[in-house]
Amino acid sequence: MKTSFGPFNEEQMLAFASRLSALLPLAVTVYLLGDLGAGKTTFSRGLIQAWGHDGAVKSPTFTLVEPYELKTRQVFHFDLYRLSDPEELEFIGGREYFDGSCTCLIEWPSCGAGVVPNAELEITLVRASAHSRLVELKANTSIAASWLELL
Repeated sequence: MKTSFGPFNEEQMLAFASRLSALLPLAVTVYLLGDLGAGKTTFSRGLIQAWGHDGAVKSPTFTLVEPYELKTRQVFHFDLYRLSDPEELEFIGGREYFDGSCTCLIEWPSCGAGVVPNAELEITLVRASAHSRLVELKANTSIAASWLELL
C-alpha cells in the first residue's frame, strides 16, 4: 500500500510525523528516503520528539547512528550516506541494533544493503517547492498497511 500526503511546510511536516508516531510500534524499522536536503532528518525529529525526546535531534551524518533512550522506546537514528561499504556497519556493531527490539529510523538504507533489515514502512520525502515537501508512505507489510489506513 502506498499513499501520499501534503505538500507540507516544516511545521506541518513535524505535526504529521507526530501523528504517524502514535501508530508505530516499539519495534519497527522505517526507511527515510529522498534527495539530500529533502527533510529526512526533520521528519525523524518530528517522530523522535513525539516519542518524548526534549532535546535537539541532530543528523547522524558523521556518527552514522544517534541513539535515543526514551521512556517508552529505544530509538536508533541512522544516516548511512557516508558508508563506502555496508560492512562498515559491522565495525560499529550494526547487527546488534537490528535485533528486532527497538525502533530503527534509517536514512540512505541502500548504502547498508545486505546488513540493514527490511523496513515495515518507507517514507519518501519529495520537494514540492523550496519550502514544502510531499510525504509518500509505502507499507511493506499488512500490519504497516493498517497503520496507513488510520492516518
